[in-house]
Amino acid sequence: MSGANYYFVDANVWIYAITHSEDTPSDQRHEVARALLAGINPCLSLQVVNEVSVNLIRKFKFTEAGIQTLIRSFYQNYAICPMDVGTLLEASALRERYSLSFWDSMIVSTAMQYQCPILYTEEMSKGLVINDSLMIINPFDSIEN
Repeated sequence: MSGANYYFVDANVWIYAITHSEDTPSDQRHEVARALLAGINPCLSLQVVNEVSVNLIRKFKFTEAGIQTLIRSFYQNYAICPMDVGTLLEASALRERYSLSFWDSMIVSTAMQYQCPILYTEEMSKGLVINDSLMIINPFDSIEN
């Protein structure tokens, strides 16, 4: 899988796209996330699949049947980037260089391994460029809280 045509999407964006809330900021995030996913060729990692699943179970009371359907959908419709020893070692180097959290460094390392030019996330420093090749973009920047 070559990432040049893929854009890495973090768990928070997927959760907003999948869920819908009646409060205005979440409703706007839902629409932005859905439009983003429809307009790009998204990819994600097993870590992201796991994060989305656990949050949907805990916060949104998804059933196991719902989670199984979601997992199948991810694997049928999107590129899932596997991780290997190189991903883990690069994540360690990124933690040292950029002071990323353990989990964020795994996301960044995976996106970089698959040559994604952009990582869409709400959680990391917006506009940060990692190793001159991966830009962190918060797709919800335009939404006023």
